Amino acid sequence: MTRSDVISPPSTSGGGPRGAGVETVAALPQVPKIKKSRSILVYLSLFWLALIILAAVFAAFLPLPQPGVPIAAPRTPPALGSFDLLFGTDNIGRSIMSRCIYGARVSLVVGAVAGIVGFAIGIVFGLIGGYFGRFPDTVITMLTDAFLAFPPLILLLAISSILTPSIQTLLVGLTLLVVPAFVRLSRANTLSWSAREFVRAAKNMGASNTRILTREVLPNVIPPMATYLPIVIASLIVAEGALSFLGLGIPPPKPSWGGMINDAKDSIAEYPYMVFIPAAVIFLTVFSLNQAGDFLRLKLDRTMQD
Repeated sequence: MTRSDVISPPSTSGGGPRGAGVETVAALPQVPKIKKSRSILVYLSLFWLALIILAAVFAAFLPLPQPGVPIAAPRTPPALGSFDLLFGTDNIGRSIMSRCIYGARVSLVVGAVAGIVGFAIGIVFGLIGGYFGRFPDTVITMLTDAFLAFPPLILLLAISSILTPSIQTLLVGLTLLVVPAFVRLSRANTLSWSAREFVRAAKNMGASNTRILTREVLPNVIPPMATYLPIVIASLIVAEGALSFLGLGIPPPKPSWGGMINDAKDSIAEYPYMVFIPAAVIFLTVFSLNQAGDFLRLKLDRTMQD
């Protein structure tokens, strides 16, 4: 046997070697795609949020009486025979079902509007402070720390006692309450993304600060902040309910979930359903918003996807 016979390369004629390569590739194990399991609570929470939002939007088209009009005897217990009396009536005979649905308009609008406005303001000031630094960052950080040092409930009580209780007053107070948290979150993410290589490359290529903030930094700052927004809205709904319970929220006769609890608190021993039903609506909505926030975090947060 010669040396050439030992080390001669395999012949490329025919289908031998090429066919063997195909067979080798085909023989590699096929790794199935990992399916991420989701909790049934997520789907139930999204269903509840969709249901309560649709009911609030189309409340005028539902077979419900007006929330301020008595329809039966006061303190009528819940009855399955009538949709109006499904949750019973309150102290003056108004439908609790109707007041829960119409009250969702107030609670959801106040929480959503205050949260979204605080979200937008927080992003703007967080981007400015985190990107430019120095004097703008110092001023923004000092104002943010000052607001965070003030007790939230005391701030809300002060605003509600100085101004006339109304939806506008609640929106102002709740927006001021959440802006500092969004500013700090936006600033922290801006500091992180501003140090990345693609931002430095954009600066070296002569891109303006406005373009870098809007095209490079902002798209990466919004997703982690969006995952925090449902949780903030949930806390704002609780805050609105607390103010309404204290009598500093939405003035009657406009219904709100916290106001319903406040109206029925003296009858909780004899008629507990008048307190537990609006409290259960608040609990389910807040719980569903927290589940939605966790779901968005799994979808949008890159650190949670691996």
